[in-house]
Amino acid sequence: MLPQNPLGALGGMLMFLAVLYAVEFVDQTDRALDLDQYGIRPRDVDGLEGVLFAPLLHAGWPHLISNTLPFLVLGWLVLAGGLRQFVAVTATVWFVGGLGTWLVGAPGVHIGASGVIFGWMVFLLVRGFFQRSAAQVLVALVLFFYWGGMLWGVLPGQPGISWEGHLFGAAGGLLAAWLVARSGRRRAVTGGPGTLAG
Repeated sequence: MLPQNPLGALGGMLMFLAVLYAVEFVDQTDRALDLDQYGIRPRDVDGLEGVLFAPLLHAGWPHLISNTLPFLVLGWLVLAGGLRQFVAVTATVWFVGGLGTWLVGAPGVHIGASGVIFGWMVFLLVRGFFQRSAAQVLVALVLFFYWGGMLWGVLPGQPGISWEGHLFGAAGGLLAAWLVARSGRRRAVTGGPGTLAG
């Protein structure tokens, strides 16, 4: 399923992306700020604030550029459920991914939007199965064919890559898909608004 207002959704994602580029621009032009220090530092109480900030921070332009296309496309597809659902899904992925990384991540600073991207990807891959929607399953199959290889990023092995952020972001996407489906079923039964409904 695609957003009801594709251009509006694209505009929203471009604004969100502009925030990431603005943060990286500030980080690159004023080295004294060292914004990357505000990433997740596992099991360090001071590093817990990174749960909020890590997805906004990147280790240079190549890191941000490599995240740009999947961020735009997957975020745009998540917006198909409406802005309310997008915010709820993103918040779930953001929090679960960040907290999981803080709890079990390797020592060092974990930054980047890829945890959120992995969460969106898993959300889009499984929501159709949870919601029993053939159209959403079809979208999932196309996504899996095109970007399925990225899921290997949840496994350890690549130096300098936060596989923990990917893994727990993906777990957040799975949880969000289940919550959205449960909310939709409750709304269908009661006729009332759902928790993560769009």
